[in-house]
Amino acid sequence: MDSTAPGLRSELTSPPPHMTPEEFRQHGREVIDWIADYWERIESMPVASTVAPGDIRAMLPDAAPEEAEPFENLLADLDRVVMPGVTHWQHPGWFAYFPANNSPPSVLADTVSAGLGLIGLLWSASPALTEIESHVLDWLVDLLDLPQQWKSTSAGGGVLQGSASDSTHVAMVAARYRARQRGSQPVERMVAYTSAQAHSSIEKGANVAGFGAVRLIETDERFAMRPAALRAAIDADVTAGLLPAFVCSTVGTTGTTAVDPVDEIAQVASPAGLWHHVDAAYAGTAMICEEFRHHQRGIELVDSYVFNPHKWMMVNFDCSAFYVADRGPLTDALSITAPYLRNAASDTGSVIDYRDWQVPLGRRFRALKLWWVLRSYGAAALREMIRHHVALTTEFAARLTDDDRFEIVAPHPFSLVCFRCRPADDSEGAQAAADRSTDALAAAINASGTSYLTPSKLNGRSIIRVAIGQARTDRRHLETLWDTIAAATGA
Repeated sequence: MDSTAPGLRSELTSPPPHMTPEEFRQHGREVIDWIADYWERIESMPVASTVAPGDIRAMLPDAAPEEAEPFENLLADLDRVVMPGVTHWQHPGWFAYFPANNSPPSVLADTVSAGLGLIGLLWSASPALTEIESHVLDWLVDLLDLPQQWKSTSAGGGVLQGSASDSTHVAMVAARYRARQRGSQPVERMVAYTSAQAHSSIEKGANVAGFGAVRLIETDERFAMRPAALRAAIDADVTAGLLPAFVCSTVGTTGTTAVDPVDEIAQVASPAGLWHHVDAAYAGTAMICEEFRHHQRGIELVDSYVFNPHKWMMVNFDCSAFYVADRGPLTDALSITAPYLRNAASDTGSVIDYRDWQVPLGRRFRALKLWWVLRSYGAAALREMIRHHVALTTEFAARLTDDDRFEIVAPHPFSLVCFRCRPADDSEGAQAAADRSTDALAAAINASGTSYLTPSKLNGRSIIRVAIGQARTDRRHLETLWDTIAAATGA
């Protein structure tokens, strides 16, 4: 008797052929060799890609292949197709945006994670994924001297998100949930507040969460949020019948690494019932060094906090550490239990199910690479790297200060320095001329192939950001940058 389903009687199919274990070993070695060779030769490559829009797609066939290709073709196309379109974030001449470092143990851990193919939607789906993540994030609480309440063994806890933006959006959802418990105001009458220098993810997160408005609070001469201005904005919104619900302080803004006064903002936010979130995406890693911790004084007073090990801790993207002081509003806002997600361990309430801490249901084994990096380098080596980068920044800033052609435009508490060409005087014409010179200098540096940085604007004026944090960057790479600046300015 034919037991095959009616639609399958004509011909049984079989799964596609896979690499044999020996073929996988061979090709795996080839890929690791390719990566190691890439790291060895990266400094000889131009930092930024020079392809024009559409160049990479023009090298690809119009349709997917019908038949399998040999692995050799795939590997060859890394050089033929991929490399011309790569801007090398791991280049030691990378001074753009912020660092996005990787490291050998991190890459190997991500390879293991991909091989395991875990989807950590529940503790029971893979207990190791959840428990290693919780434990390693508890390690970071101690390493960065964060509040003990943020440990998973207490009322709060940590979770790895994909990015600081994801973390901020989740924090705003939790803030919305808690605000609804305070009153009957609809979400479109809720207001969020942040510095005029804060990351754009705050405004985007407000849109995602449905907030009615975002107030960008004015900053002081150091580009930090003014607590008095925050208080005035909150009072005005209350008078207008709106519901202040969320405020974000930033420790290390993207534009200049300005530091908002977390403790003073907390004194405004807490009595008003606002959820207080701290974005330390870049600068949070520096807190592994005791001398930087004063920048987040008052951190024990906030509701949530994020920093990115995938920026300055040699853990490759994506790995964003998000903490809450009280997990209740977060999990209450995000927990929906369908019948197929019910299980004995979850029903006891004795385990963490990270599906309730994020927007997606599934999640990768991100903690494995964080665990391996911390164990492979140790806290002492990470502190040494942070201090090395900050020392290089101090040296570079001193060089700019000593050169009357340039002016530093903002404090540099960590490893970013912002400068511009000095105007001849305060007139609008001189300022505009300095803007043009600054833009031209940035373009010349980025065209050099040896260094790459980010031109930007501050108070409407052109500036150049130099972010010194790539794991392989040393003093000689700053010398190369300075030589490029000298050549471009005719010095």
